[in-house]
Amino acid sequence: MTSSPTEVITELADALKEWLPTQRWFAGKDRAVESVAPVQAVSLVDGDPALVHSVIEVRQNGSSDRYQLLIGLRTELPEHLGHAWIGTRAQLACYDATQDTELTGLLLDLIARGESLAGLDFQHEAGAQLESALKSRPVGAEQSNTSLVYGHHYILKLFRKLVTGTNPDLTLHRALQRQQCEHIAEPLGAIQGSVDGDDVTFGMLQRFLPAAADGWAMATASVRDLMAGGEKHPEDVGGDFAGEARRLGQSVAEVHADLAEALGSGSEGRELLESTVDAMQRRLDAVLAAVPELSAHEHGLRSAFEAARELTSPIAVQHIHGDLHLGQVLRTAHGWVLIDFEGEPAAPAAERLSLRSPLRDVAGMLRSFDYAAHQLLVGYPGGSEDQLTERALEWARRNRDAFCAGYAEKAADPREHAVLLRALELDKAVYEVAYEHGNRPEWLAVPLSSIARITGS
Repeated sequence: MTSSPTEVITELADALKEWLPTQRWFAGKDRAVESVAPVQAVSLVDGDPALVHSVIEVRQNGSSDRYQLLIGLRTELPEHLGHAWIGTRAQLACYDATQDTELTGLLLDLIARGESLAGLDFQHEAGAQLESALKSRPVGAEQSNTSLVYGHHYILKLFRKLVTGTNPDLTLHRALQRQQCEHIAEPLGAIQGSVDGDDVTFGMLQRFLPAAADGWAMATASVRDLMAGGEKHPEDVGGDFAGEARRLGQSVAEVHADLAEALGSGSEGRELLESTVDAMQRRLDAVLAAVPELSAHEHGLRSAFEAARELTSPIAVQHIHGDLHLGQVLRTAHGWVLIDFEGEPAAPAAERLSLRSPLRDVAGMLRSFDYAAHQLLVGYPGGSEDQLTERALEWARRNRDAFCAGYAEKAADPREHAVLLRALELDKAVYEVAYEHGNRPEWLAVPLSSIARITGS
């Protein structure tokens, strides 16, 4: 590589403007990329292939975000890496190196040895004994980051959109590990460094759970069983999910208790309610301007939010998961495991690090049960039939109740805070309206129908 790492990224800027919006983890797909510029870039491997670690600044609509890239360079790009191609410079193929098992093995080796290289600190957790020289494979289903699985042992999450400070995912996993929490995958290491003098987490290594089942896949399989079960009720179908929903509620409550024990908790009153409801109303204003279909429910939404403002009891607050849904939980032979404590990717870093009501996590899971119940009706020719809709609603009600009942076995019953829980669930649904409008218009009816049902509008 004759050019410096920074020059490589600079020369790829135009190609990156085209490539970034095609990546699942890129957060700005709905806006034109105005410019891409290197913030810093270092060489981790020289030769052919070469590996460049970089931080880029992407400007869109006058604002900017920073992303982590691993760029591979080869004189000839093998066929199996063709899908990772970004562009060509100085007769070298430049590509997304997270897809290259020959290069990504180095990351695990560096963590196992606890080395520092080119300003990056590759750390293993105290007492962790790691195998090295393992090949990786990328996890295809992830959206906001990129994860690499090494053998059947480890999973390395590379954070794509960077935030200043230690990433909440690493902070909360370490805190839960100190509590010997049974509902997480053990943190084993991290890649950390700095950008413009600020600490940044670039990656987190955890124990891989190869036999774990995805919560979303389990729930939607249960819904399919119900839809194929004729006139049977959810409890009479072989794939009834309610028992798992109850155990999941227990697990979430236990994680909340461990977080409170490890990192502290408190209570807030009028000031928190005011700021929470103001944020809900601002989100609603923004989504109403973009999605005309939501206007029919404006009155019901605003009324539900303002009802929360009138609450007088203090609100318990603590660190929470922040983006909890069925896709963020895994079922192992020993129980439920929560993953991805990074928080809502679109939320500001300060919000993700703040103490918030654990009811936010409950509301997120309740919304996910609604999604699981109704996703089979999206685009289905008979999806509007009353019988199918009622069956989906019956499944959702049964599993939402089971989740809350399980949670109540380990902590305060979330249903005792119905006004705030309702407002938080509707706020999440408004967020979903914006997401579906911008990404999956055919799914827009799912959150809209939920809002109509909850508000009676």
